[in-house]
Amino acid sequence: MTWIYLIIAGILEVFWATTMKLSNGFTRLDFSLATLAGMILSFLLLSRALKELPMSLAYPIWTGVGAVGTVIVGAVFLKDQLSPMTYVFLALLLIGIIGIKMTSGH
Repeated sequence: MTWIYLIIAGILEVFWATTMKLSNGFTRLDFSLATLAGMILSFLLLSRALKELPMSLAYPIWTGVGAVGTVIVGAVFLKDQLSPMTYVFLALLLIGIIGIKMTSGH
């Protein structure tokens, strides 16, 4: 269950980053409230995962899932323009996340 908490927390990081962008500098109440709710839930689930997982494992996976997911959402849904090298570094980030998990012993 701990890993589910951590992955959902990472997905919620993507959610709140996206809604923060859509809030237009916190000038749109609906997206501003969604951002705050996503942040709170993301941090709560991360803190729950940290009860059983070491910080050196949980935190980089949480931020990595958030970073990779946010780049994907930006490129696919918000039409962010990314250079081909960005995709190379995105792949390296994914490899790093998987490597951290595989070498952690958890």
